[in-house]
Amino acid sequence: MAFWSNLLGYQATWFAVVWSAGRGQAWIGMCACLLFIAWQWHASDKRAADMRVLLTAFACGLLLDGAMTGSGLLHYATPVPALPAPIWIVLLWGAFAMTLNHSMAWFSNRPWIAALFAAIGGPLAYLGASRGFDAVTFPNPPWPALAALSIGWALSLPLLLRIATWHRHSSTGARA
Repeated sequence: MAFWSNLLGYQATWFAVVWSAGRGQAWIGMCACLLFIAWQWHASDKRAADMRVLLTAFACGLLLDGAMTGSGLLHYATPVPALPAPIWIVLLWGAFAMTLNHSMAWFSNRPWIAALFAAIGGPLAYLGASRGFDAVTFPNPPWPALAALSIGWALSLPLLLRIATWHRHSSTGARA
């Protein structure tokens, strides 16, 4: 049950975020992210590992989406408030991080599969946010942005999983 509530809860959060950002009301999605993170934090038996991967995911979101924004490869429908990237997309990275020790933990021992999944799934999520919800727009042609997202996500997901796994094992070892 925890697997499905984590996976489906994240998907519902993603929809709330891109829907609200596309309508200029990013605060709704930001609240959804905070609620999902708090819910998963409360339900987690891996809080130390979750916190470390959560903070790392925030940094990844700032770097990747900040670089995408700064380079002009992506334009966000609700760009403010922003650090270098809009806060709503950074919070979405945090919500995603709360799946890494839970519903997506099976990727942990499969970094090449995780990288392939991320290289395809990451850009598709942004494309879905663009075409279905107008939360982001790509310049014409979109392929440079999609390629950059593919590379960024292919590097980010295995890194985040490695951090999640390392902290999950180190906190388990500390209790034993």
